[in-house]
Amino acid sequence: MHFENLSTDWQDFFKPEFEKPYFFKLNEHINNAYQKTTVYPPKHLIFNAFNLCSINHIKVILIGQDPYHNYGQAQGLSFSVNEGIKLPPSLRNIFKELKNDIPNFNIPMSGNLEYWAQQGVLLLNSILTVQHNLPGSHKNFGWQPFTDSVIQGLSQQKSNLVFLLWGNFAISKSKLIDQSKHLVLTSAHPSPLARGAFFGSQHFSKTNNYLITNGIHPINWHL
Repeated sequence: MHFENLSTDWQDFFKPEFEKPYFFKLNEHINNAYQKTTVYPPKHLIFNAFNLCSINHIKVILIGQDPYHNYGQAQGLSFSVNEGIKLPPSLRNIFKELKNDIPNFNIPMSGNLEYWAQQGVLLLNSILTVQHNLPGSHKNFGWQPFTDSVIQGLSQQKSNLVFLLWGNFAISKSKLIDQSKHLVLTSAHPSPLARGAFFGSQHFSKTNNYLITNGIHPINWHL
């Protein structure tokens, strides 16, 4: 994997995990998968969420499950897709909620969320890779201990972060977070399978209200 692309702060943060036995096995699984099958995102974008959002600038952590599994979609950011890709249903619902929650928000044509990442939103999938057309196919590779260590480590090292946990899978990560010094917002998943239960959560305005209250510049959610 492309560890050398990671900034110094993330390399220092990850160093203990990189040296654990499970991570050597994970790296072996990933290298074999990319050699033998079609895997998303492209290998150089596995750590894209970290490369676009430095530790010092993190304000919000939005946890997804695993990458989109069709050609051209995944770019290493949870819920985000590349330019020119049709909006997936969950992302379409996220934009609908934004329109109802944030004044003057216009639903964009593009589902590329890099602008959020550049402002301090860590768009973190719990599982960072997936085989073509097989959702959840890499769930046993060892990614979850790695990303759990990210969530827990950031919770310990930083204060006044906002964690957005949508759906039962993401909500299960709340046990890793010190809720005495961070804001944890939970809701149903934005997937249409949740039958609209995600709507009305107002997580975007609640996030900004919390950041402002704690003297932190809010996120510009407009794309």
